[in-house]
Parts: sequence; C-alpha cells; structure tokens
Amino acid sequence: MLRIGLTGGMGAGKSTVARALAEHGAVIIDSDVIAREVVAPGTPGLAALVEAFGADILAADGSLDRPALAAKAFRDDESRATLNSITHPLVGQRTAALLAAAAPDAIVVQDVPLLVENNMAPFVNLVLVVDAATETRLRRLVEFRGVDEADARARIAAQATDEQRYAAADVLLDNNGAAGAVEAEVARLWERRLVPFEANMRAGIAVRPEFGIVDVEARPEWAAQAQRLIARLQVAAGAAAERVDHIGATAVPDLPAPDVLEFQITVADRAGADGIRDALAGAGFPELPAPFREPALAEGDGFTEGRLHGSADPGRPAFVYLRMEGSPRQEFALAFRDRLRADEQLRAEYTEVIRAAAAKTEGLAGDEAWAAYTAAREPWLTGMVQRVVD
Repeated sequence: MLRIGLTGGMGAGKSTVARALAEHGAVIIDSDVIAREVVAPGTPGLAALVEAFGADILAADGSLDRPALAAKAFRDDESRATLNSITHPLVGQRTAALLAAAAPDAIVVQDVPLLVENNMAPFVNLVLVVDAATETRLRRLVEFRGVDEADARARIAAQATDEQRYAAADVLLDNNGAAGAVEAEVARLWERRLVPFEANMRAGIAVRPEFGIVDVEARPEWAAQAQRLIARLQVAAGAAAERVDHIGATAVPDLPAPDVLEFQITVADRAGADGIRDALAGAGFPELPAPFREPALAEGDGFTEGRLHGSADPGRPAFVYLRMEGSPRQEFALAFRDRLRADEQLRAEYTEVIRAAAAKTEGLAGDEAWAAYTAAREPWLTGMVQRVVD
C-alpha cells in the first residue's frame, strides 16, 4: 500500500486534485469528512462533546452546531485541548480502520488540510501540495464558496505559510493555470510516479538510477529533499536509530554529484539493523540486492554487508546505509562529509574526481553507469580514508 498525503491552502484546489486522483483509482480518506462522521448525531463523539461543553452546542435537530461549539472550544487553550482530546483519537481510529480496509495494492490518498500544521508528513510515503497564488485562492473562496473576503483572508493567514508547505512538498501541483491543467498534471504523476512507486513497494524493489551519470551538476533542492527523507527514516527506524544523517556529495552545498541522495542510519548492533528492515521497506526504503552491498573497509566493520537500502520512489533515487556506531565506514562517512563542507581545497579536488568519474560513464546507463562511476572514484576515496582520519 502506498500512502499519499494531500494538502494545500484554502481555495488552492485540493478537492479538484482529490477527485482527479479518485478517478484514476486512488482510495481517498478525507479527514474533514471523518471529522464530521465521528460527531454525527448518535455517536459517542457527539455525546462526549455535549458532556464537555454543554447541550447548547446542539442544533434544534440534535446535530452539532459548529459555530456554537467553536465559540466555546476556541476561547482558551484549555478548551481547545479538551476538544482535541475528544475528536483527535476518534479521527485517528476511523482513519486507521479505513487504512486497514484498503487493498494491499491500494494507493491511498489522505486528504488532510492541516497536514503541515500537524507535522504528519513523515508518516506518509509522499506529500502532494496543491499550490495557487493567494489572490487566486481568495477569489475562489469569495466567488465560488461565498466566503466573506475578510474572513477568507483571516482563514488563509491562520494556516501554514506557502514556504512551510513548499518545504513539506515532495510534489508541488501548480493550480494557477487554465481549467483542466492540474488534472493533466495529476494524470502524468499517477502514471509515471505513483503507480510505479506502489508496485515497487509491494514487490520490495528499490529503484536504481536509470539515467546516465554524465550530468553531475549540484542541485539546490537536495537539502530540502534530504530533510523530508530523514524525517521518514527516523519515524521508520524509531529508537533503533541512534542518528540519521545525509551523507555523500549531495550533503555538501554546491558540490556536483549524480542526483542520488545518500543517507546513513547509525544503529547500535546487528539486531538493531535487522529489526528495522521491514519498517524501512514499509516507509518506501526496501533493501537492495547483493550486487549493491558494500565491502567492509576494515576488519571488524561489522554487519555492513547486506545492510543497504534504496528508495522505491522512481522520482527520488536514494541509498540508505545501515552502519554500526563506531565502525570505520560510519565514522568515515560523517568525517568526510564534514571535511568537505569545511575545506574549499578538498571540495575542488573532489569535484575533479567526480567529473572525471562521470565522464567514464558516457554511453552507459542504469546499473552499468553506476558501477562504472563508483569504480572510477574508489581509488581516490580509499586514499581519503587515512587523510580524513589524520
């Protein structure tokens, strides 16, 4: 099962995207719909609200009078906390039930307006953010939903900022264009990324770079992409991870590299690595096969052989190394990254090595290109071990 988080500011067009995804076959779990279901007449949720806030939060027909509840629940932090303590567990239980009922090969889209505000991004496999300019959103709210302009501006201001949503977005869907444009974008996303991503996760397949490696220019988006993946890796690994780090050339600003992010999860021992294998696969990082396993740098390097994971997401290739605290490779990866960040001359030297290695891959692609690139760098990197240790 592939879990997608869908969010966007009011008026951005999130419902339009959700409908388009549903038409392609996605299972939609709408948090707003669930929030209403759990406090419908006759539910334990509504009874709990009445007990906490009084019978005057009910309309004449026995349903919840939402403005009356809001007037009481949002008057102070304690009341808001009481409301959340009643509704959030019920929404969570209903969401969990719907997830459990979905087919193993489902692409489940969790439509959550406050996904960013509630820090839910690390708990899904991919976050889609629907984006539109503030003035466009205001016009839609006023013209099509009948919202007062001042109220619309206040509601938009109370939500996450555009910058906060952009930071959480694995995919940014531009809904500023003509009618039908965003639906076409969703269709491409579904075919080229979401369907293959789900199939890879179900089969336990980690994608390898299918492109040639001649182009090794630095990309400014690597840092933000890495932070999103680190958050998911930390959630998946839990207490077994002593730390999760972005390593390799893509962790060094402005350093050219192939577009493959590298991470290191530091664990205490073999049991820690074994214990998180399935959790990493469930988060979208299945184990890579034997040809990609790294040799030990030195005697006692521990269990590094066979503890290499990749990304099932065809839109974001990555390698995830599981290494024991204090092992040679674990220490070298961090020390080398930090030296590169601090030493301009070393960065220039490594840049030449990377570009020369990339040139060796001309005419190659996929596994063959990656193997040639890795082999071309290996002598220089082996020599770096002693330099970094010293």
